[in-house]
Amino acid sequence: MTTADTSPADGPEPLPFEELRVPVPGGDLAVLRWAAADPGAPTVLALHGITANGLSWGPVARRLAGRATLVAPDLRGRAGSRDLPGPYGIAVHADDAAATAEALGLRRPVLAGHSMGAFTAAVAAVRHPGRFGPLLLVDGGLAFPAPTHLSADELMTAVIGPAMDRLSTTFRDRTAYRAFWRAHPAFADRWTPEVDAYIQRDLVGEEPELRSSCRPAAVRTDGVGLFDGDVLAAVRHLPSPATLLWADRGLMDEPQGLYDEERLARAALDGTGVTPLRAPDTNHYTVLTGELGAALVADLLLKAAAGPTGRLPGSRASARRGRAC
Repeated sequence: MTTADTSPADGPEPLPFEELRVPVPGGDLAVLRWAAADPGAPTVLALHGITANGLSWGPVARRLAGRATLVAPDLRGRAGSRDLPGPYGIAVHADDAAATAEALGLRRPVLAGHSMGAFTAAVAAVRHPGRFGPLLLVDGGLAFPAPTHLSADELMTAVIGPAMDRLSTTFRDRTAYRAFWRAHPAFADRWTPEVDAYIQRDLVGEEPELRSSCRPAAVRTDGVGLFDGDVLAAVRHLPSPATLLWADRGLMDEPQGLYDEERLARAALDGTGVTPLRAPDTNHYTVLTGELGAALVADLLLKAAAGPTGRLPGSRASARRGRAC
């Protein structure tokens, strides 16, 4: 795939969503919601990565197919929540997640997070025990090797690559922004209208000076915070069971992902309540946005919501209504 091909690719169209505003300290958090077909269906609260936004969960919402409500905020300092002030940090995002659950009346929703969102989900579960149900950590939440001799900006560039570079870049139009992302190895031959909608949500400003909505101060603070001792320890103190879904490949689609069998063995997860599960044929991004990854994530969310009974909340009522029709 070449960078000259900048048109949206074929594939499923983005699923419509409702955008809500939820009060949190300092203002309102933008929250995307894909409602289930049955009001009694379970709810998932899903947290995105460090320079992403809530629409990164769009492919998963489509794969849930109305069997669960998916609620995905734009975290503080990004997209629709760009204007929320600091302080930033993983603990602040965790508290915002708890405030979202309370404001929306969510009763022990399944809590999911991708990348930085996985670390945030683990911290939220520890800081707010009883607020959330089971957890799904998608390629994040557990410490991974990182260079420690770098400055904050150098560390962020080493970890997230071009995603950090774009924060200081302006783009003449949306086509240029699409070209920037289509050149990324993780997306080069995996571009869909859903991915396009997700990355376009990130843009703010006016042509010819469009830029990422992500506040650099938020990204720096949150990125450095990922290596804080309390953040790294949270996964070992979870009050609810969790699944760690790890991608085969890395952020640049390289063969070495954030996790592998050897790293997980060294992490000694026995007794933590965390069950690792490999997501084959995925990289750090497509484990959430790709067709295979989104299907696997949706399936795991529904299993977590069903619990030991294997029955989703509201399923019996739905069946009765179906028979009555």
